[in-house]
Amino acid sequence: MPVILSFVGAYENGSEINTCPPQDSMAEEMDEDPAYQVVQEDEENEEEEVDGGEEEEEVDGDEEENVFDWVVDEELLDHELSSGNDSFEMDTPAERSGHIAVMDGSNMYVWGGYKNTQTTGFLDFYLPRNEIWIYNTEIRRWKKRVTEGDMPPSMSGSCAVCVEGVLYLFGGHHARGNTDRFYRLPLRTTEVLCWENMRNLKGLAPTCKDKLGCWVHQNRLAFFGGYGYVAQGGHLGTFEYDESSFWANGAGRGWNNHIHVLDLDTFTWSQPITKGNPPSPRAAHACATVGNRGFVFGGRYREHRLNDLYYINLDTWEWTEMSVPQQGPVGRSWHSFIPVSPDHIFLYGGFTTDKQTLSDAWLYCVSTNEWKSYKHSNTESPRLWHTACYGPDGEVFVFGGCANNLLSHQQAAHSNEVLIFSVQPKSLVRFCMEAVLQYREQLAGSWNLLPKHLLHRLMPRLGVINTLGS
Repeated sequence: MPVILSFVGAYENGSEINTCPPQDSMAEEMDEDPAYQVVQEDEENEEEEVDGGEEEEEVDGDEEENVFDWVVDEELLDHELSSGNDSFEMDTPAERSGHIAVMDGSNMYVWGGYKNTQTTGFLDFYLPRNEIWIYNTEIRRWKKRVTEGDMPPSMSGSCAVCVEGVLYLFGGHHARGNTDRFYRLPLRTTEVLCWENMRNLKGLAPTCKDKLGCWVHQNRLAFFGGYGYVAQGGHLGTFEYDESSFWANGAGRGWNNHIHVLDLDTFTWSQPITKGNPPSPRAAHACATVGNRGFVFGGRYREHRLNDLYYINLDTWEWTEMSVPQQGPVGRSWHSFIPVSPDHIFLYGGFTTDKQTLSDAWLYCVSTNEWKSYKHSNTESPRLWHTACYGPDGEVFVFGGCANNLLSHQQAAHSNEVLIFSVQPKSLVRFCMEAVLQYREQLAGSWNLLPKHLLHRLMPRLGVINTLGS
């Protein structure tokens, strides 16, 4: 029986969009967890699931076996999505929200998320799991790579980082709920990109969840918070049930403030014993690493979208709460928060408690604990559940996300646009490269005198129209 996965709204109870079947009356309350619908040929009932912050957790064979009546076959789902009527662009990625993006060198890698169907516009589905899109930040061009190996299922709300050319992905929400699986994908290869499902990790793994954050420090990944199922073991931290999530076989979900650390040398999970007053449980927050400090800003906890700021010392595991002035950024979830210098973090977009999609930008100074509003030209491009990456030339690249209220019953305005914010002055090399390109005809006879590494960067841009100012 053919199955179509459809997101009908976002749920914000714990974090970002959830991909569980939605309940009609609850969809508006789950901004952090957009619900998805499973529509079958013999069923027209649409159930909107409202998650308290994240999508429902799907549990695979190796994970906690919480199987629901609405669970669908993953292979069938992937087949339906890849053979449906919707065509996928060959030169640019499809519009999407709830995806992941990481930067390696001058390339931004994008995977996953979900979009509207082109036929109705109100049914949403996960994007193909075997596609990864690469955006070259120098020539402003996309290319698609088809991946192989033990791939993750198509998902939203996953957490991903890039460490020394390897993409690491944990958690998320797919057709059967949340997951606690961990994957790696080496990016610096000329061969086929091949996923690996890391099944033999040691230690106590995090619970199935999505809409969590991550810090990277000394070859360790520290995951914080999220929305998902209650822990079945001795997990340190607080878990708060979302009462509205008890709609399917009594399997409730909620927010947490757990920290789980994965050592990339030993591939062992551990939980640190923290000191100080920790943040409240939350989901759809954003994390940033500056030196040995792991910052977390905002997120959703119950009915509130927060504007509090904490950092944890990643060596001593002590929490510190930072004051946020009244004239600072408002509370939000589904925003981006990324370091852009050894002393500054860039905040963009998100979703407020009164369900407004934001387009404001801020720079936070770590050394002075000061927020400054960042003026930019993208004020007409609000975004939530987007991604943001910092490039090598002082630019922030925001990709995708939704421009309107995911919790309303209007069609979601998913985007595939790249918004660019110049947060640092251009380097002298960048200015010189642009001048060489501008006067390339006059300088054509001297190109062979340039260093090879500069020629390697310039050659791909020769065919790009309007390179000035890029």
